[in-house]
Amino acid sequence: MPRRRQRHMVGSGSDGTEDSDSSAEREQTNSSESDGNLSKRQRLTRASTRLSQSSQDTPDLKRAADHDESPPLTPTGNAPSSESELDISSPNASHDENQAKDQASRDSDKDLSHRPKRRRCHETYNFNMKCPTPGCNSLGHLTGKHERHFAVSGCPLYHNLSADECKVKAISREKQEDELKGQEENNSRHATRHQTPTSKQSKYKEQVAEMRKGRNSGLQKEQKEKHMEHRQTHSNTREPLLENITSEYDLELFRKAQARASEDLEKLRIQGQITEGSNMIKTILFGRYELDTWYHSPYPEEYARLGRLYVCEFCLKYMKSQTILRRHMAKCVWKHPPGDEVYRKGGISVFEVDGKKNKIYCQNLCLLAKLFLDHKTLYYDVEPFLFYVMTEADNTGCHLVGYFSKEKNSFLNYNVSCILTMPQYMRQGFGKMLIDFSYLLSKVEERVGSPERPLSDLGLISYRSYWKEVLLRYMYNFQGKEISIKEISQETAVNPVDIVSTLQSLQMLKYWKGKHLVLKRQDLIDEWRAKEIKRGNSNKTIDPSSLKWTPPKGT
Repeated sequence: MPRRRQRHMVGSGSDGTEDSDSSAEREQTNSSESDGNLSKRQRLTRASTRLSQSSQDTPDLKRAADHDESPPLTPTGNAPSSESELDISSPNASHDENQAKDQASRDSDKDLSHRPKRRRCHETYNFNMKCPTPGCNSLGHLTGKHERHFAVSGCPLYHNLSADECKVKAISREKQEDELKGQEENNSRHATRHQTPTSKQSKYKEQVAEMRKGRNSGLQKEQKEKHMEHRQTHSNTREPLLENITSEYDLELFRKAQARASEDLEKLRIQGQITEGSNMIKTILFGRYELDTWYHSPYPEEYARLGRLYVCEFCLKYMKSQTILRRHMAKCVWKHPPGDEVYRKGGISVFEVDGKKNKIYCQNLCLLAKLFLDHKTLYYDVEPFLFYVMTEADNTGCHLVGYFSKEKNSFLNYNVSCILTMPQYMRQGFGKMLIDFSYLLSKVEERVGSPERPLSDLGLISYRSYWKEVLLRYMYNFQGKEISIKEISQETAVNPVDIVSTLQSLQMLKYWKGKHLVLKRQDLIDEWRAKEIKRGNSNKTIDPSSLKWTPPKGT
């Protein structure tokens, strides 16, 4: 028992000793913690002093901080929720803060590096694409300036040429263009006023006439067999053979036009405006004709992406499939354009259609015309215009031949805003009929008219031919001694500017002793007269007596 008590006492004594020792240790710990807190406060004070000094010594960092008002990033990459998350207890707090910023910027750079790079505008080619011409490896280009092509318009094989031949032709064309530029630079700035051609121009004209002598000689039997064999072998996958069909000069002009058109398409493709597989209608089914389109027309995307369009030839409604067109034709009641028939002679009729009264028809007509016109920009705003639609009638209805539009109120006296002959009726005299009809309306209105510029290439050729014919006919019938451009303009309703330009091209206008003189070149008149006699009494002329029209008084 005493031992137990002693043990307990010893135990208690030991417990009491341990308590005293632990209390002493706690006191030492508290004193050390107080010293540590004091040193920590001193370090905080020194760190804040360094931060203030570094902010004063480094104005660039301060300006950058002022510029970027977003809160600094924590090591996790997120913005801190309070100031306590920023560790500034270290004496190198500013250095740690800079490291954190550098790490954050590197992390952001890594994030940006994983983003897909934006494609450059000129990277429009997909080298997995191939030219649609059978047997073509997509190498070379019709212009001779590009290494690859992906469209038929630039395919040398389709045009029965090789890539090397295209390059040789490109070099020769560049040489000719440089020579022409050199000649233009040598001419004076007033050279356009000289009415007489230079010796070089006269010599060149004689060479062209000599080269074009045999263009209508026709093909020989062997050549015909070669052409037929080529057509049977390649069908529509190759261009027909063009050699020996016309003169070498005309063929070279055609090749130049093809190369220039191909180069224009290539530029549009590089700029991203046209890409292979883009929404461009390739062909249209119009009546009994299947027409290849020439230019892009802004049809709705759901129709344009089909590549082939079906159009009713009477109401001009466009459809997606042959079945829809067949069902539409079964119930379509239109057999001629809407509006008033103002001219009829034989099977040729002209209808006057008001864009305000028949808006849908005129919009469809403009969309159809844009497939074959390059400079046309009017599609939907048709109300200020009148449309004169020429048709050819048979037992099924009045088929669209062409049309021209004119403003109801034109301040510049334009008698034509847009003119088109459908491709299936080209080179048959209908274009001149449309132009002649527009000037007939100007005569009835007692005005002088002129077409709105710019004219398309085919339109410019047609108008120049028409003006030449009108002037030569006037000269042939003229019996007086003195002739006036003003009198010609009043009688023919052709603008004096167009008359002067045509006379200059015919070399019938001379400048002598301060006056302009109109020369009556009998050789040109006799040549025109011989063509008229050879042509005979053609029905492709406008008869003024068949016009039943009065000028509109109001709009």
